[in-house]
Amino acid sequence: MSLMSLATAAAQVHSEEPAIDPYVVGGLTLLVLIAMLVGLFAFGKGRDHT
Repeated sequence: MSLMSLATAAAQVHSEEPAIDPYVVGGLTLLVLIAMLVGLFAFGKGRDHT
């Protein structure tokens, strides 16, 4: 199978919908950032301010 026919077949199979829902990606990103914020607060808890 040549590269051109492989590219043509891949272009025909491609759908307009994204593979992963953008809301899922946004939700997971938000959860990761909140977890990092909680970890930051837990790490700095009880320390004196300088």
